[in-house]
Formats: sequence, structure tokens, C-alpha cells
Amino acid sequence: MQTIEQISVLRQQISDWKKQGYTIGFVPTMGNLHQGHLSLVEEAKKHADKIVVSIFVNPMQFGKNEDLDKYPRTLEADSQALIAAQVDLLFTPTPQIIYPKGLDNQTWVEVPHLSELYCGDSRPGHFRGVTTIVNKLFNLVQPDIACFGEKDFQQLALIKTMVEDLSIPIKIIGVPTVRETSGLAKSSRNGYLSEAEKQQAAVIYQNLTQLKNQLEQGDKNFAQLIVKTKQNIYQAGLTTDYVWILDSKTLQPADKNTNSIVILIAAFLGSTRLIDNIQVKLK
Repeated sequence: MQTIEQISVLRQQISDWKKQGYTIGFVPTMGNLHQGHLSLVEEAKKHADKIVVSIFVNPMQFGKNEDLDKYPRTLEADSQALIAAQVDLLFTPTPQIIYPKGLDNQTWVEVPHLSELYCGDSRPGHFRGVTTIVNKLFNLVQPDIACFGEKDFQQLALIKTMVEDLSIPIKIIGVPTVRETSGLAKSSRNGYLSEAEKQQAAVIYQNLTQLKNQLEQGDKNFAQLIVKTKQNIYQAGLTTDYVWILDSKTLQPADKNTNSIVILIAAFLGSTRLIDNIQVKLK
């Protein structure tokens, strides 16, 4: 596996591969890799000849009081995991390489409306940072396909929208969430939790599963279901940021005629913010 930091070297390697007719799969990450990230790599290998992974802790998507400084950086362990996964190229730029003029002078890319809902409402500017860096990485790597986890369901929807709106010739592939045995969605931020807290946090997925069952049984009282779910999560010692029952295609609130649903939950355990979702297909 090649590890490349400089843009010019990356561009040369990508150009060489394209001249040889290779297709390129891309997995952008912020590092501190876990099995969820590696599942994205495995999926990308099904669709492309050469696999590129980026590790870049993107300062543009962190708010002023968020965990940018303490976000775990584990490049050596990440590199070993990617070598074992037979990744071809690891791109590890610095903020100075990605944003040479500084964040305040950086052109940004933003998907309107959807960026301001749900996680976007709780974390103003977050999704602008996500879509800007993903767009920039797409321009640098020029992949044929790119894989993103369904755990960040709103992020996946935003990236698909951006690619469609800007006519970017990349196929976006969503990959199912990888979970702990307790059901807790694997996340780099789980590293902030003790083993006991991880078991406690599994209440999020337990409630998602319960909500899914209730919807499948025909319960359409969404407001009451949401209130009860928030109570359950609170009683387990977490603070709910939001619970939404949405149309999975539009990410607008579901109504009684919606048959393709996604339930989104965000909650805090202490200062650690956790997100998860589950999709529901109704007859």
C-alpha cells in the first residue's frame, strides 16, 4: 500500500491507473478505523480495481465547542488495518494541504434545506463542512465509485444529492451499519465510552428495533411513538437530541401513506453524541 500526503503525487498515481484502464473505488474517512470502515473497503473492492482510502480529520465540519482537538488519531494502527484489507493507496493530507488559504477563505459546497435539518440543526455548518471536503476529495481522487456508511443516513442522502445536483460522474454506494453484539452501531466516538456505557448506549438500537416492530404492526401514531421513545432513552440515562420518523426517500416527516420509512435517533451519553437509524418497509 502506498501512503501519499501530497496532492501532486496523488494526482500522478490516479492518472497512471486511469491510463492503464483501472477503475477506482474510494472510501473517505477521518481515521480511527473500525470494522464499519473496513466494511466500506470490502464493498468498494467488489466494484473497482484499485481502492483509495483517505484519512483526514476535517476541521471544517466541527463546531467551536465540538471534539476536533480530542478526536482520536490512530494513523499507525489504521495503516496496518488498511494493509491487511489490501487497500492500494492511503491519502493522508494535512489541513494546510487541503485548505492552504485557511478555512475562512475556502470556497464551500452546501446542499440547501436538507443540510439544516436534524443533525444539521443540532450542528450548524457541519454538513457544509462534509459536502465541501467530500467534493474536494472527489476532485482529487476522481473515483468511479465511493462507499459511505448508512449509519450516517442524512450524510449519505446529502452526498447523493450533491453528486446528482453537480453532475459528478461517481456512483455512490451506501453500506449497511456494522454493530456491536449489543446492537450499538460501531462508531469512532464509541471510543469515548466505557464498556458499561457501551452497554447502556445499546438502548438506542433497542428502541429503533421496537419502533420498527410497532410500525410494521400498523401503529401510525407517530407523535405518540416518538414521545414514548424519548422517554425510554431518558430512563436509560441518555439525553435525546432528536427522534424522527421520516420518508426515507425525501427525509421529510412520514405520514400515514408513507411506506418507505427511516427512523433517525441522536442522543447524548454524557458529552458523547451518538447517532443511529433503522429503515422500515411497510406494505
